[in-house]
Amino acid sequence: MQEKEFKVFNLEMERISIFYGLFLIAWGAIISFVSQSDSMTSYIPSFLGLPILMFGYLTLKFPERKKIFMHIVVLLGIIIFIGGLDIFRNLSTLFDSFWADLSKLMLLISGFIFSYWNIKSFIFVRKNKNLEN
Repeated sequence: MQEKEFKVFNLEMERISIFYGLFLIAWGAIISFVSQSDSMTSYIPSFLGLPILMFGYLTLKFPERKKIFMHIVVLLGIIIFIGGLDIFRNLSTLFDSFWADLSKLMLLISGFIFSYWNIKSFIFVRKNKNLEN
């Protein structure tokens, strides 16, 4: 029997988006607290996680709008990945600013994985749509 939804850890991408958004929000808050940062830049993961959480929730609330909401989510995931690439800007001073560089590394890795899963999900949906026709 063919699955109708792409799943990761037995969860649909909408739910993965909600968990990822919550993770990013918590990461930004925890890193800001632990590093005792006064800078708003330490909350960048939280600022990016909020719309991912919001659009993931909206996808569940309004399934007829799933396509547009999930495209926004994957765009945000790609932006997160690209933002994480900033870690390579100054390799000579890598981890001189430990918490900031740790956040960039987290954004790079998690943004890549999240975007990869979303793209795999889009490919899965496209293939299933072609099989139905």
